[in-house]
Amino acid sequence: MSTTDQKFSLLPRIINGGIAGIVGVTCVFPIDLVKTRLQNQPVLASGEPMYKNVLDCGIKTFAKEGFFGMYRGSGVNLLLITPEKAIKLVGNDFFRHHLRTADNKLTLMREMLSGAGAGTCQIIITTPMELLKIQLQDAGRTAGKPSVEGGAAQTAGRMSATRLAMGLLKERGIFGLYRGLGATFARDVTFSAIYFPLFAHLNSVGKRRKGSDQAVFYVSFIAGLAAGSFGALVVTPLDVAKTRLQTLKKGEGEKNYKGIADCLIKILREEGWRALFKGGACRMLVVAPLFGIAQTVYFLGVAEFLLGIRRP
Repeated sequence: MSTTDQKFSLLPRIINGGIAGIVGVTCVFPIDLVKTRLQNQPVLASGEPMYKNVLDCGIKTFAKEGFFGMYRGSGVNLLLITPEKAIKLVGNDFFRHHLRTADNKLTLMREMLSGAGAGTCQIIITTPMELLKIQLQDAGRTAGKPSVEGGAAQTAGRMSATRLAMGLLKERGIFGLYRGLGATFARDVTFSAIYFPLFAHLNSVGKRRKGSDQAVFYVSFIAGLAAGSFGALVVTPLDVAKTRLQTLKKGEGEKNYKGIADCLIKILREEGWRALFKGGACRMLVVAPLFGIAQTVYFLGVAEFLLGIRRP
């Protein structure tokens, strides 16, 4: 094996990405569910929104659907998060590895390109995963209501990721699972182009482990939190558009959109700029710990420990 191959070990990165994704999703999924419902919530006939804020949404959802209701849609996430996170983290490392200059340096533009490349690669998994997850997360909110697209309302109890996926494949083919691809692409590429360079720079200024060039775990964790929070906030309008475009079952009075631009313009015109940041706080609370945990697992080298590989 060449020196270059030794420096870029694929298997440990895949395992670390998978472990990080599963742990992170398990911890933050209820907040992600609240975020989806806040982004999709309609304004009631009284002129008031269905949920007043993050806490109100969480309390109402828990009271109506119980503990397991807060994890509605988590199965598809846990199933697909391993390849999704592995592709994102490994992809970034891969592009950073191959975009280095002859003197082994990365300019800011190349770092952003590496992140954007990772975000582009992941959407093959992210788009169908998010599409199925959103339907399941939003099922409790729309249960029993007339559906604009689906005719008779489908109850939350009967809905499953398998049934949804098979129905979409039967009705629309493989492209049915990739509804909202453009919005997912815009969100994930932008986020990754921001997150990975910012994380790398924050992580590089922290304390190193004794006898290693790796950061101590709390530096990686804090760098992941900070970079994740900032990136999540910046791309929230794109996430709002993605959520609405991917929501298949819309109740009476809820709008359909032709694409990202149409969605963003209508939200801005009819609901105001604040609506573009609906669920923004939730998204930060989801993404920050998710990537903090991911980077901690990644930089602690859990997979290397399990595989008996000595890290430099």
